[in-house]
Amino acid sequence: MGLLSQGSPLSWEETKRHADHVRRHGILQFLHIYHAVKERHKDVLKWGDEVEYMLVSFDHQNKKARVVLNGEEILEALQEKGERKNPNHPTLWRPEYGSYMIEGTPGQPYGGTMSEFNTVEDNMRKRRQEASSLLKENEALCTITSFPRLGCPGFTVPDYKPTPVEGGASKSLFFPDEAINKHPRFSTLTRNIRHRRGEKVVINVPIFKDKNTPFPFIETFPQDDEATQAAQPNHIYMDAMGFGMGNCCLQVTFQACSISEARYLYDQLATICPIVMALSASSPFYRGYVSDIDCRWGVISASVDDRTREERGLEPLKNNSYRISKSRYDSIDSYLSKCGEKYNDIDLTKDKEIYERLLKEGIDHLLAQHIAHLFIRDPLTLFEEKIHLDDANESDHFENIQSTNWQTMRFKPPPPNSDIGWRVEFRPMEVQLTDFENSAYVVFVVLLTRVILSYKLDFLIPLSKVDENMKVAQKRDAVLHGLFYFRKDICKGGTAVVDGCSTAQNGTETDTEEFTLMSIDTIINGKEGAFPGLIPILNSYLENMEVDVDTRCSILNYLKLIKKRASGELMTAARWMREFVSKHPDYKQDSVITDEINYSLLWECNKIANELSECPELLGSGFKKAKYSGNKTGSSS
Repeated sequence: MGLLSQGSPLSWEETKRHADHVRRHGILQFLHIYHAVKERHKDVLKWGDEVEYMLVSFDHQNKKARVVLNGEEILEALQEKGERKNPNHPTLWRPEYGSYMIEGTPGQPYGGTMSEFNTVEDNMRKRRQEASSLLKENEALCTITSFPRLGCPGFTVPDYKPTPVEGGASKSLFFPDEAINKHPRFSTLTRNIRHRRGEKVVINVPIFKDKNTPFPFIETFPQDDEATQAAQPNHIYMDAMGFGMGNCCLQVTFQACSISEARYLYDQLATICPIVMALSASSPFYRGYVSDIDCRWGVISASVDDRTREERGLEPLKNNSYRISKSRYDSIDSYLSKCGEKYNDIDLTKDKEIYERLLKEGIDHLLAQHIAHLFIRDPLTLFEEKIHLDDANESDHFENIQSTNWQTMRFKPPPPNSDIGWRVEFRPMEVQLTDFENSAYVVFVVLLTRVILSYKLDFLIPLSKVDENMKVAQKRDAVLHGLFYFRKDICKGGTAVVDGCSTAQNGTETDTEEFTLMSIDTIINGKEGAFPGLIPILNSYLENMEVDVDTRCSILNYLKLIKKRASGELMTAARWMREFVSKHPDYKQDSVITDEINYSLLWECNKIANELSECPELLGSGFKKAKYSGNKTGSSS
């Protein structure tokens, strides 16, 4: 969740008064870091994953599943038993936005050897077992992206009511403030986004039109004019940061060997983000309804959109400096490497004063504009004790802006005075039900970075096309039906590293267009005469590497899952969930997720996660390791 400072949080008006101070000193802090480590080379590959979990309670008698608001206590117990006693403990635990959420990571980063891939799933299993051991009877640790009835009456344990009129952080009609983590950062972010924007956030998700879904589907909120005006026909309306940041995801961070390698990886992976997001789609339900989207990205983007009406282009600029085309949670707006420069076709809004300052300090145009673009944003949280800092040795002001630009990729300079190198973070993946699936997606992405660097692959296309891909990726069944812009020749200048890798002849393109529309099946698995496919390229790479038998077997199993998800032979979690709901006896083909449907779905998800139930439509067969049971949820009556 980014920077977690401690102290006394300031109101939005107080934070606003210090915004220029934070930006000015944030840039000074970045410059200190940059000049200290810009020449740093030969950092070894290190990487790690982050898995976000929800705490869910099952009421078997009344057939209800609800989120449990005790994440802080669970987190405290996990840290006390783990890292505080042993700095080398194999797992680390961190808070997340929801008080029903926690985040787990490996205790130490993974290294560059191939055998590391064979430890990822075991570490994820340790995390699940460790946290599950602290749960009460009939509670479970779930890796689900979105809780289907989030925001519905009685969705929390204990049961709290929202407070839309009384003073509070979100003033939501649906989401109580008690469901927000008690760390002051989270409620302050929620309140300050709303205050800065000048109104509550507005999230409208298209509803899935089933046989008995009212058409037009219109919600009315007689006690709330703001909601009535904001809610769109045939859409599910939500009004709080919790509907986005209260979802779970799966992320991977890589340490590169140098700043130039980090920038190259940042660009190449940016084009992969929509592809992997569609492949990992697992969030089709919102506020108790079946939606017509499969991914959370647009929901979370709208949930933290702090832009004023002026910045959104709805009113003339008067009190604000810029028109800003996107929320601060969205896809990237510029490539960072020299090879990406010609594909930067998005109009980039930047702070010109900061941009000029960075150029004078010897920072190149591409990196300068990236930082100057991030710094058009205001700080959203500021602590009284953290206003005046030592810019040469601290980076809180830089991170204040950096960590609240939540983009598909994040370029991460080293912390001051640390042995950590230049890093990039891959952020678009939805979390999966099982440790096996989460490991598969992580290994696929990490292995892809190795292949990109080894073969000097080039996935770059105009950034505007990546944005279009992001929109397609969120649609229902995008894996099966979506077409995505993708580069035809990914082996720069026709260097064929695997059969069919280049569509070029004698070093020249056979077509004037560098990219074309492809299905995810073609991108991942290849199509003869058209595109080699990422999985065949990864397999070619593996054949040339010395890998022990167990590790090779694990990697091939992971790639097999990705391959079959891309071809449609196996369902995405989103598709499987839709089919489960459609066949449920309580479902009336009206797009409504009742308490009983929600209970049945999450109970089945929990059984699959703990390998107590087979799910060949989702997982196929022959993938899994030996069974274990990490839950304490008893049995369904």
